[in-house]
Amino acid sequence: MAERRTRRAAAGAQVLLAVLAVLAVLAVVSTVAQLTAAPASAWLVPAALGLASATAAVVLLRCATRLPGRSGRPWRALAGAGALLALGQAIALARPGRDLSSGGVEDLPVLLAVPVAVSAAVLLLPPRTARRIGTRVLFDGLVVTVAVALAGCVLIGDLVVRTPGLVSAGYPLVGAVLCGIGLVTLTAVPEARRRAAGWLLVCFVAMALVALAGALGRASTGTASSGAASPVWGVVTVLAWLAMLGAGLRGALADVGAHEVPDRRALPLRGGVLAHGAAAAALLAVIGGAVAGRPVTTGEAVAAAVLVVLTSARTLSWAVDAAALTRRLERTEGWFRALVHSGDAVTVVLDAAGRVTSASGPVADRLGRAEEDLLGCLLVGLLHPEDRDLLDRVSAALRDGTPDGLPATGRLGTTEGTWRDVEVSGAAPAAGRRADDGLVLHLRDVTERRAGHRELERLAYTDSLTGLPNRARFMSALDDALAGAARGRRSCVLLVDLDGFKAVNDVAGHDAGDRLLCEVADSLRAEARSGDLVARLGGDEFALVVDAGPDEALALAERLVTRLDRTHRYAAPGDPEGAGPVLRTSASVGVADVVAGADASATVREADLALRTVKAQGKNGVRASGEALVEESARRSRLARDLPGAIARGRLRLVFQPVAGTAERRILGVEALVRWDHPVHGPVSPEEFIGLAEDDGLIVPLQRWVLETATAEHARLVAGGRDLKLGVNISVRHLQARCLVEDVTRALERSGLPARMLMVEVTESVLMDDDERLLAELAELSALGCVVSLDDFGKGYSSLAYLARLPVQVLKMDRGFVSGIDTDPRGAALVGSVVDLGRTLGMDVVAEGVETPGQMAVLTALGCSFLQGWLIGRPVPAGELAAVVDGFDPARLEVPVPVAVP
Repeated sequence: MAERRTRRAAAGAQVLLAVLAVLAVLAVVSTVAQLTAAPASAWLVPAALGLASATAAVVLLRCATRLPGRSGRPWRALAGAGALLALGQAIALARPGRDLSSGGVEDLPVLLAVPVAVSAAVLLLPPRTARRIGTRVLFDGLVVTVAVALAGCVLIGDLVVRTPGLVSAGYPLVGAVLCGIGLVTLTAVPEARRRAAGWLLVCFVAMALVALAGALGRASTGTASSGAASPVWGVVTVLAWLAMLGAGLRGALADVGAHEVPDRRALPLRGGVLAHGAAAAALLAVIGGAVAGRPVTTGEAVAAAVLVVLTSARTLSWAVDAAALTRRLERTEGWFRALVHSGDAVTVVLDAAGRVTSASGPVADRLGRAEEDLLGCLLVGLLHPEDRDLLDRVSAALRDGTPDGLPATGRLGTTEGTWRDVEVSGAAPAAGRRADDGLVLHLRDVTERRAGHRELERLAYTDSLTGLPNRARFMSALDDALAGAARGRRSCVLLVDLDGFKAVNDVAGHDAGDRLLCEVADSLRAEARSGDLVARLGGDEFALVVDAGPDEALALAERLVTRLDRTHRYAAPGDPEGAGPVLRTSASVGVADVVAGADASATVREADLALRTVKAQGKNGVRASGEALVEESARRSRLARDLPGAIARGRLRLVFQPVAGTAERRILGVEALVRWDHPVHGPVSPEEFIGLAEDDGLIVPLQRWVLETATAEHARLVAGGRDLKLGVNISVRHLQARCLVEDVTRALERSGLPARMLMVEVTESVLMDDDERLLAELAELSALGCVVSLDDFGKGYSSLAYLARLPVQVLKMDRGFVSGIDTDPRGAALVGSVVDLGRTLGMDVVAEGVETPGQMAVLTALGCSFLQGWLIGRPVPAGELAAVVDGFDPARLEVPVPVAVP
């Protein structure tokens, strides 16, 4: 759109230049012909004026077509006036023996052009519903009309008396009316069209000059002897005529239409200035004539008196307007100050140099400085050195029209030498136009809020036990390292896993395990360099992002293995230092190079493959990803090749882990877990072969087997009179296959198990797959009667917004929540919030990974009613499950001593 307007403006400018050139040539030719009294001037002048008028009419019509809607009507009317002017000159050419002093039929089209031109001014005004001309504007128009009429009487009054007639008397009055109407139009139109109205006023002034000069020329022709008439008035008439046409064309090209720019009304100052100027000129003409000895007629005296009265009334209206505006400004300023002082924001006004010229609001309370201390100071000088670009950012946002640059925050120094976090919540140019002329800023003290954000950010990126960065911070640092790799910077990832940590927990207790993790964290900090990042990923797994190449990274890994290979004695509470069993721990380290073009998850997977290779080869060592990939690739290929046969031939097996209710004091349900004992590689972890099944498209047949086998086994258990729920883990890939409902229905029908006894457990990664079809699939399962459970809740994908949309009845907290809650108040508070969330949403909450009485006591105190873990029962085959359920001792759920939540 902008390009189209630019092209139209350029084309219009070219047309205007061409027409102006034609008008200039005609002006020169006509002037020369009249000044030299050439015989051809009698037909050359009307021919030139007719040609110019016709050309202008055609161009005006073309300009009107480019304007949208009804915006072109004024210029079509003005084109009609030009056509009438051309018609008059054509008639004049047809009457070679015409009497110039009295005029003739050729003057009728010229006079008709006047009301047509007036209609152009009326059409340029806003629609009647939006038109607000006002008495001031009418005053200005009346003043100009009387002033021009008075000036015309002074200039040509004597000639009009000597040569009465329509031309001599009517033309000056026409000129006066045109000037008044043009001024009213200029003042009343919206700001967007005021430039076009200004050119229209110039056109009308030139038309008035044509009328006056024409009247003077014809009067002088009628009173002078043949050959003695002066050609000056004829030249003035021609030049004013051509100027009239040029101004009309310029106005048409300057018009942007009635809808392009919103109307921004202003006080009619221009009209008042022009009216007073016209009145002063007319009165000076009367006074000058009287001083020169010219008698002042009664009509001129009355007109001069009327002009003085009108001008005085207009001046009085200005005074009234100024007084009313002053009162309004004072009232508005009072409201503004009351509003500013009642809020919590401080309004600061800066001049073009950035100095504070005004400050309003609770300055001392919010900015830590008295108002008088701010006045006259450069605001940039009070900002923290790192935030000195604050004003530049605000100015750029205003200049570019990008409000996304606000709010902007910086640190402002106080008189006590401290720093306040100050937010620029709003800004505007002080002069209302450009930010470079000064700024008005709305400042808020956000120190407490920013401190809270920094603390939340620290908690979000910090491991609460060791104080190291957590997984989220590690992944962010790894992304930065990958970006650096694209620029040629070398870096590596180290994954560190403790060997023997489980024995420390089992033998010496979790307190000893926590102490060991803190000692390992200190050792990693000591060995790492200043530019390296050390993080705890969870449990006994740590990671480093090393700002170096593979050689230095491997050397660091060797030092870590040497330092962490040691023995420990952790005394029980009350025992002397050095007592307790001897426990040996070591570390396995996997190293991966950060390669440009890779992603963070692939890089971590490379390092994890190297780490698992170390574990498989005896632990307490270092491997780089290149060495691990060969062995891991061979293992993965073998497992991927054997998995389809294991599924088809039933070489997988199921074990069942019980879930207990603290209120019911019994086993309420079991979770079916799939296991694979490979003939070569031995037990394969579910995480490994389920991942293979998902990657190789085997997850649906695998889970069909699990569903059919688990429901059949559970139906036999329920047939013995046991009221137990069966939980079966379902992969998101199975949901995405759009056959889960069919598979569940078939398994229930074959086994005879009621749908209400089956709990479908999906991981919370389904929350991130914003697919309405998946949600519909889960809703259909819920409508079938199955219980839908969200497994591993809080492991990394949780989103409350998505959680509220899922038909979920059960939340299963990830075991990472439970680990250490008996010693970690923050962990306990987090578990309590999840329990409260489940209660609020009407969901049961199951805690997984319950292994110690201390954990169970805290969970019970927090209101978690459902527990699963080795403390409740280990996974057992189906044949042993009945004995486990029937022989469950409720005393396991007892908390002998009231436990205070840490």
